[in-house]
Amino acid sequence: MPKRKKSTVEAVLDITAEAGILKSVRRSGWWMLGMKNAESVADHCFRAAFLAYLLAKMERIDPYPAVMIGLINDLHESRINDLHKVGHRYIDFRAAEWKASSEQLAGLPPAMRRELSGWVKDLLTQRTKASWVARDADLLECMIQGKEYAEQGHHPRAIDWMNRPAHLLKTKSAKKIYRRMKSWKSDGWWQKLVTLAR
Repeated sequence: MPKRKKSTVEAVLDITAEAGILKSVRRSGWWMLGMKNAESVADHCFRAAFLAYLLAKMERIDPYPAVMIGLINDLHESRINDLHKVGHRYIDFRAAEWKASSEQLAGLPPAMRRELSGWVKDLLTQRTKASWVARDADLLECMIQGKEYAEQGHHPRAIDWMNRPAHLLKTKSAKKIYRRMKSWKSDGWWQKLVTLAR
């Protein structure tokens, strides 16, 4: 019996449900530090995409591609899970990312599939300024998360994640944010809003 082709609505529902899996996938680098309830991949992608918008504006480029790359950056992890950097040493994770992404997007209408596949390819090849911004946002989000975890007392070595990937940042704006982050307090934004009354 021939395989029934999905409707656009069904394909959109399926990939949306698959993206929802990322709310349950924990970022594995943090459990290497023994953290039990680390952020999910969805948590990370949301803030990375938002940061991609801000960085794109700082770099004076169209934010749409950077935000979209940030949003789909880890979509493949709904199929192959998040793999910490020690694991990357033994597995060709880039090839797995591409294979998982290709299969995920295959059921979408051609125009959607082409656009999303192009952004996945951009991210993996780092061939455009938007992909540099999205990758910098991805790295900065992890660095900010590490600083937050350390300052919140979850694990003192979480601060290592703030400094380890700094040499990979490409854009001037990301480098500027990283330099400021060193003396910045992650809870400063809300500490200034606290008012005490008697």
